[in-house]
Amino acid sequence: MWLKYHKIEKKEIGLIFILLVVLFTCCRSEHKGYKKTKHNIYYKLISIGETEKTPEPGDYITIDLEYLTLSDSLFFKARRKFKITKPQFEGSVDECFLMLSEKERAKFIISADNFFNKTLQAPLPKFLDQGDKFIIDVSMIEIQTENEYNKEKEAFLKWINDFGEYELVKLKHYIEESKLDVEPTSSGLFHLKVVEGNGIKVATGDTIVVHYEGKFLNGKFFDSTKKRKEPFQFIYGQQWQVIKGLEEAIGMMEEGEKSIFILPSEMAFGETGSSTGIIPPFTSLIFEVELLNVKKTKNK
Repeated sequence: MWLKYHKIEKKEIGLIFILLVVLFTCCRSEHKGYKKTKHNIYYKLISIGETEKTPEPGDYITIDLEYLTLSDSLFFKARRKFKITKPQFEGSVDECFLMLSEKERAKFIISADNFFNKTLQAPLPKFLDQGDKFIIDVSMIEIQTENEYNKEKEAFLKWINDFGEYELVKLKHYIEESKLDVEPTSSGLFHLKVVEGNGIKVATGDTIVVHYEGKFLNGKFFDSTKKRKEPFQFIYGQQWQVIKGLEEAIGMMEEGEKSIFILPSEMAFGETGSSTGIIPPFTSLIFEVELLNVKKTKNK
């Protein structure tokens, strides 16, 4: 009797051991310290939020973002505020945002192909290859419903209404002082061509390479690809690539052309200024743009 029970016990122990091995193997992550979701997103919670409420599609979120290589080399950092959308595919970055509650911070490892090619519809950075993954470090600063966001925006616009008129005075003064004999486009953008192009126009879907330098009306620079010694490459006409004014400006150019554009704030960072705080609200900007290369899409 004891022998029969002993044999059954040994068999059960063996089964339990096998189950534990299988369970450990399934849960084990190839990235140390990270857990894995069913859609192959790896995540690691850095700090716990103040509430269990997470955002829903349609909410507005304010986040601090950092993009890093798997070796922890930082290549992007910014604060962003935007309307979150329903994930368009499994493993999209939107799934990461929807996992976090307010004041929570986490690191995610996601597919570089999915993020750059599918979400941003942009080419991979030169230091990433097809099939690579990278880290997105996300801090959820604030979650707002659409109604809360609209109320805050309305109150803010009332508070800074006078700043808009002040900008128009400053912009008019700059144009007069610079003796610029040029008329603005219907959107208010000023275009001064410095070097003629070769006739190749920019079209939606083209991959373009540009050098640009951005500065305030007082001449102080706030950004320059030339100083970084790295031209900016992106797919023209795709969302999240450049601000509205630069989108229109580049669309007016030809390959090889160099131009100066003056953008009123509504074509730049508008009534809120930039998310980084570098560009104040209602600020006109000057961009010197050189269109280095236009790579036409294959289906044209």
